Amino acid sequence: MYIKVLGSAAGGGFPQWNCNYYLSRNARNHQPGFLPRTQSSIIASVDKKHWILFNASPDLRQQINSTPELFPEPNGLLRSTPISAVVLTNADIDHIAGLLTMREREPFVIYATERVINVLDNNPVFNILDPAIVKKIILPLNRLTKISDVNNEPTGLEIRAFPVPGKIALFLEDKKKKNFGSETEDTIGVRIFDKENNRSVSYIPGCARVSSLVKNQTENSDCLFFDGTLFRDDEMINAGLGPKTGQRMGHMSISGADGAIEAWRNAKVSRKIFIHINNSNPVLDDHSAERHEVEQSGWEVAFDGMEINFD
Repeated sequence: MYIKVLGSAAGGGFPQWNCNYYLSRNARNHQPGFLPRTQSSIIASVDKKHWILFNASPDLRQQINSTPELFPEPNGLLRSTPISAVVLTNADIDHIAGLLTMREREPFVIYATERVINVLDNNPVFNILDPAIVKKIILPLNRLTKISDVNNEPTGLEIRAFPVPGKIALFLEDKKKKNFGSETEDTIGVRIFDKENNRSVSYIPGCARVSSLVKNQTENSDCLFFDGTLFRDDEMINAGLGPKTGQRMGHMSISGADGAIEAWRNAKVSRKIFIHINNSNPVLDDHSAERHEVEQSGWEVAFDGMEINFD
């Protein structure tokens, strides 16, 4: 199995278009140690020919044009793509907007929970994805699903989707309801399996709390990509960037007694990587104390173009 990170930042990317916080400012000015990042997404394949896209970010066109693995076959059809399927972990704008980039009549399959597929079906802008050539398949929870292309040909990958504590997409929030109307299928993690080579990778870009279920679902993964949105729960407030905590946004923080480092400290996972990193997060400074703390704790910080090979 091969994994490549297309985008490693949270919504807005890094630098964010309207952000003058020191992190975005340094990235915009190409200062050493402040690597620009696009919005979060990864791809996976067993043969480097047929790729599965996990979340379609608003930066997808840029990401594809920066990723030779996703170029059309040079000697192939006038229009083609090696992307066989798209798996969505929620209906956040930064995970579904990229579907509109894929509207030029290319056949592929969308795998998502029934809740997320209903969001797409009930929003007429996504009708641009012709249902005659773009299939939607409901992703069941806690069961293995073989990922196939539109011709029902297997890609060699299987996934198991599982619920994770989180929140409904911002544009769907209902302030009159508990937890803004969030339900079980709004946020999922996925474990990606290459059964032939006995490899698996867990991908959880959004998570409010590491429950025992989440730990059980990821146990013995060769690699874990996990929500690294904020280093501290109140960092956006303290930086003057916004009024929301990480918990209000459905994201646990990296640090602290209730943070991700502590939650995963004794987990049976071979390699741990933070992804979906917000532009307020000091780990985006390669030389910061926070980045050092993360790395000393045995974690890595994802970057665009990062590759995970299990050859």
